[in-house]
Amino acid sequence: MNSFFGLNIGVRALSAAQVALYTVSHNISNADTAGYSRQVIVQKASSPLKTGTGSGMIGTGVDIQTIMRVRNVFLDNRYWNENAKYGEWSVKSSGLSEMESLLNSSSDDGLDDVLKSFISSMEDLLNDPSSDSVRSAVATEGEALCRYLNNMAGILQDLLEDYNSCIKAKVDEINSYARQICELNKQIYKAELDGSTANDLRDQRTVLVDKLSAIADVEVSEVSMGTLPNGQEDIRFCIKINGISLVNHFEVNELECYTDDKGIYGVRWADTGNDITFEGGEIKGYLDMCNGNGLNGEFKGIPYYMDQLDTFARTLAKAFNEGIYADGQSHCAGHAGGVGLDDSTGIRFFSYDGKSSEELMESGSDMDSIYSNITAANISLSSDVKNDTDKIAVASASGEAENSDNLSDLLKIFDDARVFANGTPEDYINSMYTTIGVEVSFSSRLSGNHENILSHIDNNRNSVSGVSLDEEATNLVIYQQAYNAAAKAISVMDEILDVTINALKADW
Repeated sequence: MNSFFGLNIGVRALSAAQVALYTVSHNISNADTAGYSRQVIVQKASSPLKTGTGSGMIGTGVDIQTIMRVRNVFLDNRYWNENAKYGEWSVKSSGLSEMESLLNSSSDDGLDDVLKSFISSMEDLLNDPSSDSVRSAVATEGEALCRYLNNMAGILQDLLEDYNSCIKAKVDEINSYARQICELNKQIYKAELDGSTANDLRDQRTVLVDKLSAIADVEVSEVSMGTLPNGQEDIRFCIKINGISLVNHFEVNELECYTDDKGIYGVRWADTGNDITFEGGEIKGYLDMCNGNGLNGEFKGIPYYMDQLDTFARTLAKAFNEGIYADGQSHCAGHAGGVGLDDSTGIRFFSYDGKSSEELMESGSDMDSIYSNITAANISLSSDVKNDTDKIAVASASGEAENSDNLSDLLKIFDDARVFANGTPEDYINSMYTTIGVEVSFSSRLSGNHENILSHIDNNRNSVSGVSLDEEATNLVIYQQAYNAAAKAISVMDEILDVTINALKADW
C-alpha cells in the first residue's frame, strides 16, 4: 500500500460523484423528451486490500458499474398489447360512427323520410289518378328515392376506398418502423459489445415499438444467443406478428399488399407470399372495416351495410314491380300487372341504370337473376316511366282512367310485414339503423375502455421511467455534496502528504 493510496480513493469518489452529476443533468435535460427513460448510476465498493499486518482488509473506494436505464419490461409488454387493442377499436369506432351519421334516421332527409315522401305522392295520386302533375310528382319522388340510394352507395364506396388505402399506408408504416428498428439494433449491438448499455438508443427503439404496436399486434423479446468472445451475452432483439418474425435482430421480413377480385387489399409476407393474420392494431380495424360482411358472427363493416342497402333496393324493386316478396311468393299483381293511363301494361316502375322494362326482363333467366342486377348504386326508374308518366300503372283494368285499384294494392306493400324477411320496408330500415347504433355503441365502449386501460398503464410506465424534476433536484444536491466531500478528502490527504514529505525532508 503506497503513500498515495488515500488520494486514489478520493479520486475514485470524485469521479463517481462527477458521473452521477452528469447523469442527473442528462435526466433533467430530457425531462420532456418523448420516450426518455430515467437513468441512474449503479456503483459498488471496489475490491478491498489486505492490511500489511494481516489484521483485516481496507477499502479502496468506489467503482461505477454501469449507468442503468430504468425500465419495467412487464409494463412495456402490457402497454404494447393494450395499444394494439385500442388501435383496432378506435378505428372501428370512428368508421362506424361515420357510417351511422350517413344512415342516421334522426335526420330530416334519411332513407325513411325519402321513402315516406314517395308513399305520400302515391297517396295523392290515389285521389286523382288521371292528373299529369300528380303522376309527375310520383315519378319525381320515385327518382329521388333511387338517387338517395345511389348517393348512399356512392358515399359508402368512397368510404370503403378511403379505408382500403389506409391498409396500404399502414403496411408501409409497419415496414418503415421495422427497418428503423433494425438499424437501431445494429447500433445498439455495436455500442454494447464492450458491456455498456446504449440507453438513449434503446429509448429510441422503444418509441418505435410503441408506434408499431398501435398499428399491429406485436410480440417483442430479447433472446440470448450465447456468449460473445469477450464474455458478454449475445442478445438479439426480435419482433413477431402472429408468431412470425417481422424483425429478427439485423433482418427485416417485410409485408406487402395485394388486391382481391373486389380491389380490396390483403396483406402477406413479401418473401413467402403467405397471408398474415392480425389479431389487433389499427390495420386489423381497417381490414375488418373493408372486409366485414357480418357472416357467421363476423364484424359488420362497410360491405355489410352496402349489402343491406343493396338488399333493400332489389327487394323493394321486386315487390313493387312484380308483387313478389322476400318469401319468393307473389302476393299482388305489382306494377307490371297494372294498367297505365295509356292502357300500357307489363311496365316495371323500377329498373337499373335507366334500362327499360324490356331490357330489365332480358337481363336474367328468372326473377332472381333479373333482380340480382339491381343494387343501391344503380337502381333507377325504368326509362318507360321516366319518359312517360302515363305508364304509371294506377288502374287494374284498361279504359278506366279513374280506376286506382292497382295503386291501392301497391300502397299496401309498404305496410305488409312479408315484403322483407324482417318486416315492412320501414321495419327493414329501422332494423338497419338499430344494428349500426348497437355496433357504434359497442365499439365506442370498447375503444373507451381500452383507452382508459392504456392510459393507466402508461401512467404506471411514466411513474417508473419518467423523470421527476423534484427527485432529480434532490439528487443534484446529494451528488454535489458527495463531490464536495470527495474534494475535501483529497485536500486532507494532500495536507497529510505535505506534512509527511516536509517532515522527511527536514530529517534529511
